[in-house]
Amino acid sequence: MKDESHFGESGRALRPVPLFITGPSEGFPALAPAAAEDKYARAKQDTRPMLLRSRWRWRVGLAVAVVWVASAGMIGTVQAQLPSPETAGGVEYVTGGFGSDMSTAFKQAQSDYPLALTFAAADEDGGSRPYIAEVRVVIRDKEGGVVMEVPSAGPYFLARLSPGSYTVEATYMGETQTREVAVKEGGSAQEVVTWRRP
Repeated sequence: MKDESHFGESGRALRPVPLFITGPSEGFPALAPAAAEDKYARAKQDTRPMLLRSRWRWRVGLAVAVVWVASAGMIGTVQAQLPSPETAGGVEYVTGGFGSDMSTAFKQAQSDYPLALTFAAADEDGGSRPYIAEVRVVIRDKEGGVVMEVPSAGPYFLARLSPGSYTVEATYMGETQTREVAVKEGGSAQEVVTWRRP
């Protein structure tokens, strides 16, 4: 009995048809690279918004940090500014200094002024030296003439005196103390005046 699976209707033997499996660059698989490329393009498009959002968030965060640091620097600068200067007898001066920020500002500015006075009051044993205000300041030239006479609004008093010799009279609670100061060109004469408190 012959095997009919290899014979046609006419009874002739059927020749086997060879199957050729081509590589990815031949025949019908040529569509595969295009499909892969399209898939890669879609994946690239899908990840692009994520990358853009990530970069945008990073840039926004950096900008916020820069603004915050700049703002902090500006706030520190504002806090450290001296009060507006005043004028008496043609001499510019500034007074004040209560509070840690203002005190720091005055201390930093002392070397920029030809005359820098600091007022304080100590206990009888000299243990404490709190800063004081409401000090009457009179500055005289070497001939005894009054150059300026002003009240101090704080423990610091800075004046732009011309070079020369001066007598400083500081009065607090009815007690006057005198200092002889020499103001030199480009220098700063600094004096600390302290009163004893009962």
